[in-house]
Amino acid sequence: MTLSPRLRKAVLTTHIASSAGWLGAVVAYIGLDVTASTSENVQLVRAAYAAMEVIAFAALVPLALASVVIGVVNALGTSWGLFRHYWVLVKLLLTLVATAVLLLKTPTITSLADAAGTAGDPRTLPDTLAHSIGGLLVLLVITVLSVYKPRGLTRYGWRRQQSLRISEREKGAAVAS
Repeated sequence: MTLSPRLRKAVLTTHIASSAGWLGAVVAYIGLDVTASTSENVQLVRAAYAAMEVIAFAALVPLALASVVIGVVNALGTSWGLFRHYWVLVKLLLTLVATAVLLLKTPTITSLADAAGTAGDPRTLPDTLAHSIGGLLVLLVITVLSVYKPRGLTRYGWRRQQSLRISEREKGAAVAS
């Protein structure tokens, strides 16, 4: 399946926007996470935990899911394919892992926000900073793969390329005769 040039550009633009939005939301979340774990102001810590929950559910989760779905559509609709190049496959796997970790971490974010709103001193609550920074690093690796596109075909990609070359030779021979 190959997308028309106009549709391909629309899908690519949507993928870039959702991925960049996810990256930006993670940076905002980290700012709140740092505030929650370092501030001495009890009200500020409560607000930071509450805002972390809002960012998680209003931005992080939807943008992560959109990046996965639109990324798969983008890969399947272009010559890059989903399983032809190692960089695309690694990008997909990292995106799936980052999304899964995020989804597994959302109940913790909710419980921390609830505890911060009801607990006596929210400054004693644990932070999620290690996960936040880890998620940021994974998203940065994915971004680097998107820009540099390291060479290397998978076995499937190599076989597909060979079959396309053979079919092109056969077409050329049929036209010549």
